Amino acid sequence: MKAAIVEQRGIEPIYGDFDAPKESEGNVIVDVTASALSNLTKMRAMGRHYSASQIFPNVAGTDGVGIVNGKRVYFLATNAPYGTLAEKTLVNQKLIIPLPDGIDDVTAAAIANPGMSSWAALVSRAHFEAGQTVLINGATGTAGSLAVKIAYHLGAKKVIVTGRNAEKLSKLGADKAIAFDMTVADGTNQFTFDLADTFEAGVDVVLDYLWGDSALAIMTAVAKFGGHNVTRFVSIGASAGQADIALPSAVLRSSAIEILGSGVKSATMSELMSAINGVFQWAAKENIQMKTNNFSLSEIEKAWKAPLSPRAVVTVK
Repeated sequence: MKAAIVEQRGIEPIYGDFDAPKESEGNVIVDVTASALSNLTKMRAMGRHYSASQIFPNVAGTDGVGIVNGKRVYFLATNAPYGTLAEKTLVNQKLIIPLPDGIDDVTAAAIANPGMSSWAALVSRAHFEAGQTVLINGATGTAGSLAVKIAYHLGAKKVIVTGRNAEKLSKLGADKAIAFDMTVADGTNQFTFDLADTFEAGVDVVLDYLWGDSALAIMTAVAKFGGHNVTRFVSIGASAGQADIALPSAVLRSSAIEILGSGVKSATMSELMSAINGVFQWAAKENIQMKTNNFSLSEIEKAWKAPLSPRAVVTVK
């Protein structure tokens, strides 16, 4: 079969021939139709993510859409060395979700991962309740902008968005937008003080897609201005490129902050599957559309280098 093949760790995939999978007990063969290229997909394929298989060569791709027994499905967590960027793949039969009418294959492939990121973080990790206030840090990206819509769909009373681009933030439809000013004065980021009124009013959940200095500024704002309001800070990604921060213990001791992670291992597989199904049902009912950059499988090398936004989707058939 044709596939996007990663020959060794750290090497980008190439288009070529790979042995087709054979059905085995508990697993089914999926005829792939579409698969999105998320940052997670790229890092896992090249062995740079904590959840990555170290089997090489392998077929790239983390999740996708395809056909099983004549029915459209979404699937994830393929059996190594098979990935989703191929004509066929091998998937545990328990890791398949039927696709509802009203959502096409490309949209389903594109929305599943970014939509799940906030849905799982809110529902399974933060135990969000309707009527609460949500702050989304890094809201101008694909996942962050979807998070705004999902937070409102799940019943948020108020949504605040933060990020570097004031113009993009203003177009997200949130109640309040705060652009970064990371100037340091007296040892504290200006961004922390810009958040004073926000945390004095109370923030129940922070969804953080960036990490780094902005995340630290938000945690510091919780400690300085949050009072006794419990704020659950959920780390979803590290798009700012800073893997580590120096978190003073005083931030934890002087605040009601709860720091959580949301990802492949911090949320259970059943929680992730439930989140993705929720995203599909919502997207189908509300006719949610996503701008995508579409490539054929034979264009994988070009697709791999495409920007993450709009989401690149590889179509197979």
